[in-house]
Amino acid sequence: MFRIGVLASTKGTDLQAIIDEMKVEKMPGVELAVVVSNKKNAYALERAASQGYKTVFIDPKDKTREQYDEELVKVMKENKVDLVCLIGYMRILTSAFVREFPRKIINVHPALMPKFSGPGFFGANVHEEVLKAGEKETGCTIHFVDEGVDTGEIILQKKVAVDPDDTPDTLKAKVQELEKKAYPQVILEFAEGKIK
Repeated sequence: MFRIGVLASTKGTDLQAIIDEMKVEKMPGVELAVVVSNKKNAYALERAASQGYKTVFIDPKDKTREQYDEELVKVMKENKVDLVCLIGYMRILTSAFVREFPRKIINVHPALMPKFSGPGFFGANVHEEVLKAGEKETGCTIHFVDEGVDTGEIILQKKVAVDPDDTPDTLKAKVQELEKKAYPQVILEFAEGKIK
């Protein structure tokens, strides 16, 4: 089995999409090993636990980034994770963590990288900036995580048109629909050995 570990800080909408695909057997050979969060009340944890998946909360209080990520490495290794998937994870991973899992960490970004990415570009402000810039299209990017912020190699992008009456909320909804298709697709390609 190809085992994935998910790092999430928020609702885990894309996590649900992955679970749904696994339930209808559209991701053969893929197993959700563990969901980890830095937020005790992250809905992603509740979502996973209520469906029978293993969840772990690592409290960041009184820990340096390095100490926190050391614990994270331990959890991923104990659960024999083949691929680390960031889904709304609101922490920057340390270089030490990234080096433990070379080309085995992926993230979804709610824009067409390299546009609207890097430090400060996350959540609703990404969609606000896309609208401010008058972009005709936006989308999502699944990319490798390296030691920079949103600097990893792009694996897959999916695009959607920006309509004149779009708001940050409507744009977010459109982009999330793309993410729900893109993330399971990329994980499956990893499991099948199509992405190295």
